[in-house]
Amino acid sequence: MPPDIDRLRQFALRRQFPQPTTLGRAIARLGFVQADPIRAPARAQDLTLRHRATRYRAGDLEQRYSTLGVEEDFFVNYGFVTPDLHALLHPRTPRTAWSAAERRRAESILAFVRERGVVHPRDVDAQFSHGKALNWFGGQSNVSTQLLDAMHYRGLVRVARREGGTRLYAVREQTPVPANSLVAMDALVDVIVAKYAPLTGRMLSVLVQRLRYGAPQWTSARAAAVARAKRRLPHATVDGQTWFWPDGEALPLRRVVPRDTVRLLAPFDPFVWDRTRFEQFNGWAYRFEAYTPAPKRIRGYYALPLAWRDRVIGWANLSVRDGRLVPDLGFVAGRAPNDTVFRDALDEELAAFASFMKL
Repeated sequence: MPPDIDRLRQFALRRQFPQPTTLGRAIARLGFVQADPIRAPARAQDLTLRHRATRYRAGDLEQRYSTLGVEEDFFVNYGFVTPDLHALLHPRTPRTAWSAAERRRAESILAFVRERGVVHPRDVDAQFSHGKALNWFGGQSNVSTQLLDAMHYRGLVRVARREGGTRLYAVREQTPVPANSLVAMDALVDVIVAKYAPLTGRMLSVLVQRLRYGAPQWTSARAAAVARAKRRLPHATVDGQTWFWPDGEALPLRRVVPRDTVRLLAPFDPFVWDRTRFEQFNGWAYRFEAYTPAPKRIRGYYALPLAWRDRVIGWANLSVRDGRLVPDLGFVAGRAPNDTVFRDALDEELAAFASFMKL
């Protein structure tokens, strides 16, 4: 059969929702897990991992962070990266250079962190009393905290763990410059493709351009890396668009009968992240509305896409009241499928979500 959107969608589901495995292996499969601070009712990184790690519970990543060997860092967004990916992102050359005064402050802080081992930002502020300054949110925050953030981005320190959501820092050992920049760039592109495929040529270019956050030092190499990827990766043309996926993988030969499964997905799940592809796959537009003024919201503050069988048919806003999970569901068709199999699968998913939330 010639490839079509249905086969691409089923390919995406098959490769993005394999059998759950250990948390460490799940992160290794993904390469990168996007993070978001909003908890409604759980953070995006936990919502992403619950479908991929066996018996995963909200907060497990943060609690087990120091034993997993992963790192908090920027890639195409901010999140959690594997050690191999972390090494490819450094040594990072930021787009904005420090002033001489900022460099001296950073050197003093680095010596303090090296002496202490692991530090809380308040310890740094108490030691140096740098005062407050305007942050990029438009509010005021401690200069010491801003410097630690900048040092983290530059690869001078790493996040050792979190306490109550606050990052604690340790000195990071410096990474040598990759011996071959072409190999390094192709490896970064391969992580992108492995996580988000199948993806169009346009989205491949968009995601590689987003490496300006995680690897600004490779800015001049991005266009050539995209061109190489389009030559070397498996691909197919569907409805006038060329789609790409990792080497060694293949589209299914035919459409398959989907499993009777309901999944509540994170707004930043790999299956959801590309909003254009989402609409092509599912026939409707999903938008993340947490930052949309309440009167203009259509589906809710933190609507989780609701997948049934092999497509997304609605959304769910979930809250916790008196220790119980309270779902508020919406459907593209205006109502839920009139199907006992769907209702049983939905009940199973809601029960799994309550267990994930430790309710």
